[in-house]
Amino acid sequence: MKAYIDIGKRILEEGVWQDNARTGQQTLSIIGATFEYDLSEGTVPVVTTKKMFWKSAIAEMLGYIRGYNSAAQFRQIGCNTWNANTNENQAWLDNPHRKGKDDMGMCYGVIGRAFPGIDTDPPLDQYQKIVTDLSNGMDDRREILTFNHPNLIHRACLPACMHTHHFNLLGNDLYLESYQRSSDYALGQPFNHFQVAFLLLITAQITGKKAKKMRHHLSNVHLYQNQVEIFKNEQLNRKPLPLPSLKINPDINTLEDLETWVTMDDFELVDYQHHDPITYPFTV
Repeated sequence: MKAYIDIGKRILEEGVWQDNARTGQQTLSIIGATFEYDLSEGTVPVVTTKKMFWKSAIAEMLGYIRGYNSAAQFRQIGCNTWNANTNENQAWLDNPHRKGKDDMGMCYGVIGRAFPGIDTDPPLDQYQKIVTDLSNGMDDRREILTFNHPNLIHRACLPACMHTHHFNLLGNDLYLESYQRSSDYALGQPFNHFQVAFLLLITAQITGKKAKKMRHHLSNVHLYQNQVEIFKNEQLNRKPLPLPSLKINPDINTLEDLETWVTMDDFELVDYQHHDPITYPFTV
């Protein structure tokens, strides 16, 4: 995907070195970038300049939709991205709110499916509200799914990076504006903008709408110091290949389907051409 390479060039050309207290690893950073893609054309925005493990990306978003709170739950559906953050992050290991091995705490799907109420107010299932509204052809301009709760960051192994998704309905066309506070451009970003596309496509399917345009807005966009040379010397010089399409099992018709029986076998990335994998260091 050319847009991915173009933003990567911006990081290398315009980026400023920043210290990062959490990781102890410097980052080369820019502020502000957007991926925009029209899904009605039939293809999906997937990085082709390296092999992306797309099933893991879908599994992670499916886990958020299900409200998972444990890395073990994610592993069961084919996603290993939460193993390190739950079990190797020393600050989280020392946190008195951690409930034990694999516990993620109050982040992502936990907030998305049960946003805490105040006093006697019950938790709000944000995604259920969105699905119900859209299924009824309603858009109150508040069809917002957020994984962010600023007052509960101390109870999460990692504050949500891709934190908010705002759905908009025009006629039968469904749009999605997604917002990300922090983008690990080499490792996380290829997952993230594909996940935005998946979230729009699957939400459109279970609400009977037509997926239209996605915009993925990034704030702090960075390469870690130990990723810069790999990105510059390997990925940057590769030519993007034609984009694939995502085939979704047409029997997935409801939110309950997503919560219960759906597996990675219900998705197929059709005609996915890609260059060889690239191994980047992961910074916890």
